[in-house]
Amino acid sequence: MNKNKMLSLLQQASPDAGLLLLRLAGAFLLLYVHGIPKLLHFSNELQHIEDPFHLGAGLTLSLAIFAEVLCPLLIAAGFFTRLACLPILFLLLVSMLLVHAYWSIAEGQFGWLLLTIFSSIALAGPGRYSLPVLRQT
Repeated sequence: MNKNKMLSLLQQASPDAGLLLLRLAGAFLLLYVHGIPKLLHFSNELQHIEDPFHLGAGLTLSLAIFAEVLCPLLIAAGFFTRLACLPILFLLLVSMLLVHAYWSIAEGQFGWLLLTIFSSIALAGPGRYSLPVLRQT
């Protein structure tokens, strides 16, 4: 493959490859840092979870696990990507603006970066490299 053809392929694929990287990295980070620990240590997390809407610790934690485990898996695969971003964005906004409103930008940088990642995915969609698109081809 000559250099010009290879460069052309890279230029064509870059937005979709970038969206794939964004989906996979965001999903992994949210799962690894927040979702899986909550799932594995459910009873311990019940003792510490904030409940800003007074729904009860169990329901609040279950909703957080939904947003931090199931939604990232859907996003990584590219299924219902924009819709799956909504619970994550809601959870992050509640966390950053209500629960941890006293945090500085430096203390909350991970949350703000996740907000940026999942907002970008919600706006752009999954891109060409997603399981639903790949099944159609």
